[in-house]
Amino acid sequence: MAELLDLDAEVLHSYLSDVTAWIEEVAADGPPGRILDLGSGAGTGTFALLERFRQAEVFAVDLSAQLLRQLMGKARARGMDTRVLTIQADLDTGFPSIAGIDLAWASSSLHHLADPLKILTEVFNALRRGGLLVVVEMASFPRFLPEDLGVGRPGLESRCHAALAEGQSVAMPNLGSDWGHHLSQAGFTIEAERNFVIDLIKPLPASAGRYARASLQRLRSHLKGDLDADDLATLDILIDGDGPAGVTQRDDLNIRTTRVVWVARRL
Repeated sequence: MAELLDLDAEVLHSYLSDVTAWIEEVAADGPPGRILDLGSGAGTGTFALLERFRQAEVFAVDLSAQLLRQLMGKARARGMDTRVLTIQADLDTGFPSIAGIDLAWASSSLHHLADPLKILTEVFNALRRGGLLVVVEMASFPRFLPEDLGVGRPGLESRCHAALAEGQSVAMPNLGSDWGHHLSQAGFTIEAERNFVIDLIKPLPASAGRYARASLQRLRSHLKGDLDADDLATLDILIDGDGPAGVTQRDDLNIRTTRVVWVARRL
């Protein structure tokens, strides 16, 4: 998971830069000084925000101590460790005691929570008046393959996505929620909502093949009981790192996904 998060940040770097530039425009009352990153992982959002807002400090909150250690290692390597404080916390059992936040960032994290509305209320209270909350969610799992791929029948990736969505509807019922509605329920005023459509074609970043492979490996692990033998065999060929038909060797690879971003303010 840590590798996948790092690759996501590396391959989609321009998207992150676009998002933070847009946030800078929306935050009309000046750049944030105190930023809260909820579900920081290994620091994808943390470092994008630190690079955009050069005077800011980030409180990075995550359940995983391992990911937080990796985040701090990266911060030291970049000379940013004095601007980062890590907080290990399970948000479902207790919210960190923190206040006076100018900007809160929750990227692909809220849908994992048992009671997102409760957490959004906690975030509302942690923000200063006029502070912003940015919520980022994937519209769907990224796609990498041509539509005609599949043994005997096209549409392998579409079948994978349909099976994944069916399983996630039970395991993560808040995935794909109308977060604008939840934000309003928690007391926020919606400032803006925007879709960031990502469609990367050749020439791709050098790490694009590894990103596709890591993503398909994760997809394969979730779907081993939901696909037929032919589809599973095709996925195994694609994620074979040394195989000539592996995804890292394909010249028809492209990366397609959409991230939906909500910006809400505590008035």
